[in-house]
Amino acid sequence: MNPAPEPDSAQVVTTPGILQPGVDVPDGALYLPATAAHTLWGRLPCATDVAVLTVEPGTEVVIDTVSHEGILDDQGRDPVAFFGQHGVPRDAVLDDAIEIAASEGRRDAGSDGPHVITGPVAVTGAEPGDLLTMTLVRAEPRVPYGVISNRHGRGALPDEFPQGVMNVSVFAAADVHAGVGMLPRVAGGERDVTFPLRPFLGIMGVAAAGSSRPHSVPPGPFGGNIDINLLVEGASLHLPVQVPGGLAYVGDPHFAQGDGEVALTAMEASLRVTVRFDLTKRDEALAAFGAIAGPLAETAEYLVPTGLSEDLDEAVRNCVRAAIDLLHARYGMDPDLAYAYLSAATDFDISQVVDLVKGVHARIRKADFGE
Repeated sequence: MNPAPEPDSAQVVTTPGILQPGVDVPDGALYLPATAAHTLWGRLPCATDVAVLTVEPGTEVVIDTVSHEGILDDQGRDPVAFFGQHGVPRDAVLDDAIEIAASEGRRDAGSDGPHVITGPVAVTGAEPGDLLTMTLVRAEPRVPYGVISNRHGRGALPDEFPQGVMNVSVFAAADVHAGVGMLPRVAGGERDVTFPLRPFLGIMGVAAAGSSRPHSVPPGPFGGNIDINLLVEGASLHLPVQVPGGLAYVGDPHFAQGDGEVALTAMEASLRVTVRFDLTKRDEALAAFGAIAGPLAETAEYLVPTGLSEDLDEAVRNCVRAAIDLLHARYGMDPDLAYAYLSAATDFDISQVVDLVKGVHARIRKADFGE
């Protein structure tokens, strides 16, 4: 457990607009709160899970997500006390975070992941071989603060950080109206470092085949913890359906993240999101994207194929292969020419290097192909 930091007047949170469960949900919206009954903690849904909500393709759902930071065992599993150390009043701590932290028997700290998962949501008509698309229509901060953590044996420099014997959880304030996060330049000092907020969901996925719930940390063909920071408002994630109904879910909300997410987490903070669930049947999906073996993101500007592997070099290779296959299927491009084009015109970015299975994503400009 981390030592309690001294309260700092510069850390007192006074920004209004806390989105407690059920508060300020738009009239008429289909709403999925992050109650204990609607969440998993540390595991992802599988084929034997039962949907908490069933929707028709094209439906938008308002979904509450809860960050794991502030509720974990090494943080005391008491978000009121944890955030209170940083000047956060009780009414600015989310009630659903308190409920989840207090729930017993839901998470094994030794074998389960940290993430709180909201769902799963079944999409009528979804079958294996189809493509389920999750579009982030809106992402609203539920609180004006977050946490960036580094834990022993994790992160890009596991043998160097944390530098002390304790895990490190850095409190970060947010001016959600100005769209900036704030950190101290020196530990315990006045905040004088700011950075832009770009809220997105680190976890978007569909249920894995089989009867075992996957650990929430490593991503896979089903999506999960892919941590692609391009998946902000307006962006979509296409996922190959693994089980009937798809059983989609969301979690790991972020206010901001750099490519790589090197310290283990980025600015983790709870969001209320509006997600649209669309379905593309197998034949149409093959014509539009080819045979997709894993997550494919899409923004207004880019097609974003991905590559995953425990080895970063192999993740890059998998991403290049996925990009070549996509260009061939979608645009009829000869593989040799596609390979040349990717080398000349496409950026390959490291999504994250901290989730056991590393991720790489490519940014293919749709305008280059007349889209």
